[in-house]
Amino acid sequence: MSFDTKRKAEVVTDGVVMLDSLKRSLPPFVSAAVRNPKAVGAATPSSRALAARMASAVPDTVAAPTVVEIGAGTGAFTRAASERVSGGGRYIAVEQDERMAGHLERDNPNVEVVNGDAAELGKILADRGVTSVDAVLCGLPWSLFTVAEQRRILGEIATAMAPHAVFTTFAYVHAARIPGSKRFRAEVEAVFENVEAQPPVWRNLPPAMTYLCRGVRGEG
Repeated sequence: MSFDTKRKAEVVTDGVVMLDSLKRSLPPFVSAAVRNPKAVGAATPSSRALAARMASAVPDTVAAPTVVEIGAGTGAFTRAASERVSGGGRYIAVEQDERMAGHLERDNPNVEVVNGDAAELGKILADRGVTSVDAVLCGLPWSLFTVAEQRRILGEIATAMAPHAVFTTFAYVHAARIPGSKRFRAEVEAVFENVEAQPPVWRNLPPAMTYLCRGVRGEG
């Protein structure tokens, strides 16, 4: 098989996988978007390629990590990331939309699903006996939030993180230059010492870029 033929086969396979994933997650996604478009913010459910990128933030150096995902939605990231958590670890997914949280719980019986607000992350974790987490994955539509909302949620995330923990989130490539996105980048850099803008994930609709953040400012 030539390289071109092999590459074409890979593209077709990727397309079939993406369509299959969309078919399963689209109904609850669309329903939530109609009820509360600001809370969803995305154009379509995230692809497996973007999910794999986000899931890579789950540490493999911690024996039994505690991972929290906020804005879990239909579980595109949840499925990929929770598989990386060992038997003794915990994966807590927070979703504000009640119906989406129910869908998430049915599809992911091994995950602790919480129908709650990311702005109350500290209380959510405290109620479950969690004092710190090893990774935070986030699918929230940051550019749609006010500065005050961004700061409050980022503050909750930073407070929950262990010193070695990582925080990852994403933004759409086409929206990177809009004021809300630029404002969010500035807020993230004010909270974290190390903010890495990773290469775009082109196999997503629309293409997305991810941030990997470490080192909460003022700690240590």
